[in-house]
Amino acid sequence: MTATTSRDEASRLPRGVRIGYGSGSVATGAFGTVPGLMLLPYLTDELGIAALWAGVIVFLPKAWDVVLNPVAGRVSDRTIDPAGPRRPWLIRAGLMLAGAFALIFAAPDLGSAALEATWVLVFFVLAASAYAFFQVPYVAMPAEITTSYDERTRLMTWRVAILAFTIMLAGATAPVIRDAVGGRDGYRVMGVVMAVLIVVGVVSAWWGTRNAPIGAVGAGAGSLREQLRIIGQARDFRVLLTTFVLQALATGCMLAGVAYVAEDLFDSTGAATILFVCFVGPALLLTPLWARWGEQVGKKQGYVAASLVLAAGAALAMLSRGGNDVWTFIATGLVGVGYAGCQVFPMAMLPDVAAVDAARTGENRAGVYTGVWTAGETLGLALGPALYALMLALGGYLSSEGRDISQPDSALTAIALGFSIVPALLTLASLWWLRQYALDPADVAAAEGAVS
Repeated sequence: MTATTSRDEASRLPRGVRIGYGSGSVATGAFGTVPGLMLLPYLTDELGIAALWAGVIVFLPKAWDVVLNPVAGRVSDRTIDPAGPRRPWLIRAGLMLAGAFALIFAAPDLGSAALEATWVLVFFVLAASAYAFFQVPYVAMPAEITTSYDERTRLMTWRVAILAFTIMLAGATAPVIRDAVGGRDGYRVMGVVMAVLIVVGVVSAWWGTRNAPIGAVGAGAGSLREQLRIIGQARDFRVLLTTFVLQALATGCMLAGVAYVAEDLFDSTGAATILFVCFVGPALLLTPLWARWGEQVGKKQGYVAASLVLAAGAALAMLSRGGNDVWTFIATGLVGVGYAGCQVFPMAMLPDVAAVDAARTGENRAGVYTGVWTAGETLGLALGPALYALMLALGGYLSSEGRDISQPDSALTAIALGFSIVPALLTLASLWWLRQYALDPADVAAAEGAVS
């Protein structure tokens, strides 16, 4: 047995810790999926709010998160608790997130679209604020609970697999619950059920990581502005973040279009559930294979390959404009194959960047790194529905208040383009930045040796 093999085996985390950490993706997956899928049609087709204004409402809370996330990272970096700086925030913020989430879709009949829109906006801002203080500490944890380059990939494999399962569960069942109950009550019941799902993820992650190692690197000195300035000079982090944000924008755009493709192009609300199964099913099966292949060819090379698969699937989804549901389902499955890799690799590369920085400086900036990272991801996922809403507005989409109306051809074309060509181009554009990423396993191994 070689020294490298012995060190790798010693660095392996218990399976219970891997599963416990990964279960936090139940909360992040539900909150990341359901508003992106359901909120825009809730605003346009149930509350009767114009597409452009609906896009603004969906975007503003996530834009607030962009400001709040680095603050949440800095706060968790400096939290002193026997359980570590991150875990207390999982339970505190996670339970607040669940309560605010249920209220987003619980708007009463106030007799005014403006008042009802304000209700949605207020509780979405509250949910987004709580989410920042849950997600940022959660994403920061891998850089501290293991110093192993490969173990972080294994940890992300569990996280992405559970995330994919949650996306399928939440994305497939949310429309079914809404349609089974019907009307506004359908949205209200759906919101409560998804809030319960978030609670399950929050409590599981908090309890499941109770035996995880706690990193010993001290919190970084200096102000938040100084920390952000230093991170902004980290070239590998900067290009990796830009790549991920553009891809979050692409997937956010596709997610926002699912309900419109199903209802307006396929004339079937049930097609939304099928689209989600096609998207997440391959991810559930192939996430471990992406991780294993990445160990052979490298994380960057794996990330490039996954991005190309995602872009190809998105481009093929343009067939939805002709009402070709079978080929659209196949294209969505191809997107799911690529999406799995596009989650595994960057999420495993981020802790590498933070670990190299900690080894070089002796200071813990993992929270600030992940705060900036999640701020960027949040911005991308927020801009996706906003971009899709803008395309609907430019296409002349007609909003309603629960009524079935025929859309003009220009709106149908906008629905298809926002679901296919636009995400494909964004994903391809992201590779221009990814090619500049230069951190390799030798750099990370050196950092691991310095930390250990």
